[in-house]
Amino acid sequence: MKSKKTSKGFTLIELMIVVAIIGILAAIAIPQFASLVAKSQEGRTKANLGTLRSALSIYYGDTEGFYPSGVIANCLTDLTIGGKYLQAVPNSDLPKTTQNAGHSSVTTTVSGAATDVGGWIYDNGGGTSQTWGRVLVNCTHNDARGQIWSTY
Repeated sequence: MKSKKTSKGFTLIELMIVVAIIGILAAIAIPQFASLVAKSQEGRTKANLGTLRSALSIYYGDTEGFYPSGVIANCLTDLTIGGKYLQAVPNSDLPKTTQNAGHSSVTTTVSGAATDVGGWIYDNGGGTSQTWGRVLVNCTHNDARGQIWSTY
């Protein structure tokens, strides 16, 4: 009498094919993941910019037509006094992407044109400036969509 041997399980070839497919999918997914992280950091910076602009608008209304002014480094921190407008000045985190050299997370406040050092640009020039009270991202590089940061 001959007994029939039944095999249960996968052959070596089948396992190698599965490993190859997983490797191909991982090779596609890992670069996309890095891009998604950079996009999320950009989104956070744009949201922080919106927060700053909203706080400035409320400050402008409360002070009956005046934006924070004075020493450049302390202009935006005026919004945090007493926690009425902001608890803290949010960071401007510009990640490194294919279109951006990246900057560290800083809260630099300067007046004038973009100097590409990161942080925020805040025009505290007073009522004589047409851009008085404007806040921008201090970067001349492009974001992930190809738009210049300092235009936000």
